Amino acid sequence: MSYENLDVWKRAARLSVTLYQETKDLRDFGFRDQLTRSGLSIPSNIAEGYERDSDKEIARFLTIAKGSAGELKTQILIGIQAGFLPKETATSWADEAQQIGRILGALIRRHRNK
Repeated sequence: MSYENLDVWKRAARLSVTLYQETKDLRDFGFRDQLTRSGLSIPSNIAEGYERDSDKEIARFLTIAKGSAGELKTQILIGIQAGFLPKETATSWADEAQQIGRILGALIRRHRNK
């Protein structure tokens, strides 16, 4: 199966694009860079895992992607509190990052149990 067909990859890639588009005018470059990097890390690690040859390797990279989803959610929540991100929009991003993390958790278990 190609990672590009996975709904979780599609959702993570869409979230990453949204983050780039919606924060392009953010003046705190360090925060914006960290936010977009963690967002980009999720679909990138899903892709890297599925390009590997074993379920063990897939699970390892999905675990990294799941960690990035948690990192992203944390950064979004801090961005809201710091006044960098609009609360309503950013809360939906945080929810999406959390849902992506849950899906990745299920995929990790599936690949570890094969």
